[in-house]
Amino acid sequence: MGISIWQLLIILAIVLLLFGAKRLRNIGSDLGGAIKGFRQAMREEEDEGGAKLDDKSSGGHVIDAEVSSKEHNKV
Repeated sequence: MGISIWQLLIILAIVLLLFGAKRLRNIGSDLGGAIKGFRQAMREEEDEGGAKLDDKSSGGHVIDAEVSSKEHNKV
């Protein structure tokens, strides 16, 4: 048992009534752009050989310190 063509048409009609054709077109183009961007990012990742950046290569600095006591200055 699957969904028949008539059930799909009824669902489409309800969605069109709820959102409107223009809004659905905008949602579709936004979704298509997001998928295209995701695929492009995946291709770029494969082209780079899957190398990941770490803090040392990106020029980040790490400060390692310890707090020995906590004092509040009252003015």
